[in-house]
Amino acid sequence: MSTPASTAASATKGLHPLAQNGFANAAAYDTHRPSFPAETVETLLDNVRVAGKTGAAIVDLAAGTGKFTELLAKRPEQYKVTAVEPHAGMRSVLENKSLRGVEVVDGLSTEMPLPDESVDTVIAAQAFHWFANMDSLKEIHRVLQPHGAFGAIWNVEDYNAPRSHKASTTWESKLQDLIWSKDDNQPRFRHEKWRSVFDEQLESNPVSITLSATPLFALPIGEQVQEWEIWLSKERVWDRFNTLSQIATLEGEEREQAYKIFTDAINAPDVETNDKGEVALHGMTMAIWTTKIPAEGARAAISEIVDIVKDKLA
Repeated sequence: MSTPASTAASATKGLHPLAQNGFANAAAYDTHRPSFPAETVETLLDNVRVAGKTGAAIVDLAAGTGKFTELLAKRPEQYKVTAVEPHAGMRSVLENKSLRGVEVVDGLSTEMPLPDESVDTVIAAQAFHWFANMDSLKEIHRVLQPHGAFGAIWNVEDYNAPRSHKASTTWESKLQDLIWSKDDNQPRFRHEKWRSVFDEQLESNPVSITLSATPLFALPIGEQVQEWEIWLSKERVWDRFNTLSQIATLEGEEREQAYKIFTDAINAPDVETNDKGEVALHGMTMAIWTTKIPAEGARAAISEIVDIVKDKLA
């Protein structure tokens, strides 16, 4: 177990460079990124087993500027929240909020300054795609109490959705095309590669499963998707669009080109506006959850599978 000081040092080294640069304007991120729908938040907290649990210990992993942390701090359960965030600028914004029951710490998904089996749940809001790997799952598993739970939640605008998601309007479809045309093959929710880490817990071939291959979290993961619509001025849509790290890091001619595509799309003749000149922005909020499998239970489950496979091969 590393000390907080050594964790802070490693966090600076371990933060993804694109996240470091893309979220440099933490104040703008905090201003223009949305909060999360109450219904989805309630569903998530219920399924990670802390809804109604007074004083539950929660890690808000990669807490950013605290968009989700704020919701936890306002809950009647009076949670004890540890907000882990490696980005110094975002962490500063969060610390200045002085949220009730929240301790803000420097740390990584692979190295949290927390004792073993010390928290009820770990939740990653708008972030899990950055660190969906086995090292992070092992660290999350380490800090969770036996039968604790892990959850994640994302706000996903139509323009930042997976390719399979059809945008609700033509202008949002054009922005979706822009995002995909600038794809840099870095960790993004829309790639949906974050799902595969849960399947990597075991070898795909059941014959090769051994007692050393111990699953960390239960499958299948639970999911809920809530679609939403919000009316915003065109300027505010750009402000929100510009908080995407992929757009925020554009410079010079490339940035001018992206802004022109945005303005042409949102000002097209077929774009519907209300009496305030606002446009409807569409998206969805996705929540996922799974429960920790204690080491003893994992070994027992694997042993049972191995016995079944052996019987079939006999």
